[in-house]
Amino acid sequence: MHTVRPLTPADLPHLLVLNTAAVPAVNEIDLVEMTELVAQSRLAVAVVDDEHPDAVLGFVLALPPGLQYASENYRWFSARGEAFLYVDRIVVGDGQRGAGLGALLYEAVFDAAAADGASEVDCEVNVEPPNPGSLRFHGRLGFAEVGRQATKGGSVVVALLARPLG
Repeated sequence: MHTVRPLTPADLPHLLVLNTAAVPAVNEIDLVEMTELVAQSRLAVAVVDDEHPDAVLGFVLALPPGLQYASENYRWFSARGEAFLYVDRIVVGDGQRGAGLGALLYEAVFDAAAADGASEVDCEVNVEPPNPGSLRFHGRLGFAEVGRQATKGGSVVVALLARPLG
């Protein structure tokens, strides 16, 4: 069995390992940036195996509206409105994908967004460099493309995705 639990400070080094392994699907960040991002998050949770609750298999960081956050994608969604919860990053470790862990993490995101009265959950997925597995996964969860933009000086193109709640 797997459980979704709040992140702890002891999890931060492992989050960095998972995050780095997931680049370029997510951007690389250091410990200071990860710590700040977790602190700003409305939802910062890990999925763990019940028999090994200290071993993070995946995690999600979701941000509320109204932050002074430099992400081009977060700012794009902020310009659309304030009734959202933004998934800054969701990472499931190598060897763990396909086991339903991402869906468990998103259940926590959808619950938090609904509790906040948000009308949608937002995220982005790379289309250049391509990430077709993530696009399929998000499509299965009800996300639809609401825009595209080039980021990081044009080196990355993302599909901006939203999933309505309710």
